[in-house]
Amino acid sequence: MRKLLVGLVLLGITAYASADDKKPSSPNAGKKVSLERVVAVINDHIILESELEARLVPMRQEAEQIADPAERKRRMAKLASQVLDEMVNEDLIVQAAEGAKIEVDSSEVQAALDEIKTQNKLDDQGLQQALAAQNYTLSNYRSDLRRQLLRLRAVNQLVAPKVQITDEDVRAQYDQMQRRSESVSAVRLSHIRLNLPEHPTEQQIAEAKERAAKAIQRVKAGEEFAKVATDVSEDESTKAAGGELGWFQRGSVNPDWEQIVFSMQKGDVRGPVTGPQGLHVFYVSDLKNSALKPYAEMKEQLQRELRRRELDKQTQTWVEELRKKAYIDIKLT
Repeated sequence: MRKLLVGLVLLGITAYASADDKKPSSPNAGKKVSLERVVAVINDHIILESELEARLVPMRQEAEQIADPAERKRRMAKLASQVLDEMVNEDLIVQAAEGAKIEVDSSEVQAALDEIKTQNKLDDQGLQQALAAQNYTLSNYRSDLRRQLLRLRAVNQLVAPKVQITDEDVRAQYDQMQRRSESVSAVRLSHIRLNLPEHPTEQQIAEAKERAAKAIQRVKAGEEFAKVATDVSEDESTKAAGGELGWFQRGSVNPDWEQIVFSMQKGDVRGPVTGPQGLHVFYVSDLKNSALKPYAEMKEQLQRELRRRELDKQTQTWVEELRKKAYIDIKLT
């Protein structure tokens, strides 16, 4: 819901009416006038500072928790640059859609709006309250929804037809799953945790990553993971046991970690991986395999997954080509 409910907060810069104004009796003479600042030009489109500020609202609230003013300012500047880059990509896709005469009518926007209300259990009043909390009007929200639908349709019509997944591709993926033990049902996991504060600075993150790299190097050089964990880990609840966490079934691990740890072989060490309390280095001391379903039963699922991956890849390539052909002027300072 937060991702969709992005407000357009109208923040302006101030300018003064000219002293040479031919109408000195105007009530606005000499008064501050609120203007919008352009932060990016993409061909004949623009992105306003207010639009960028609206996208940064959730991130700004988190950044405000950083105690060091200089670090807080640096973090927001970096986030603003990254978000503006995403907005430029989005605008280029919309322009490509409009150039290809792709359309989204009002009934489709309304259908999407109704679906959002249903998913979030909101009535009209509840939706308006949620929008107002982010300084967003229903009109602006409809416009944003239309652009989202337009981007999806552009990808489906301009990129998706180029994606071709053959039976040979699917079979190769299935064979790879067998070789890489992606049928692992449980792992015996140990870790090294390097603690970080709730809002770490870039320097603190870099130092933790360096310590993690040194720990991994010690294990790869032949030291037992348990000894390294006892020496290095800052998780007081597990370091005495060599970082042992125990057995984990699929679905019982943090979703952000599951893909990593369940793709590891016995004896693998991997990291650093970001967690809520710091950085982790993982070690798989043992694993259990489950029988992989027959190819015929998995073919359709694998085909969908391969198609999604290839579509993501080709979409990225397509956007990069759009950027090369476009006139882009970033005015963010």
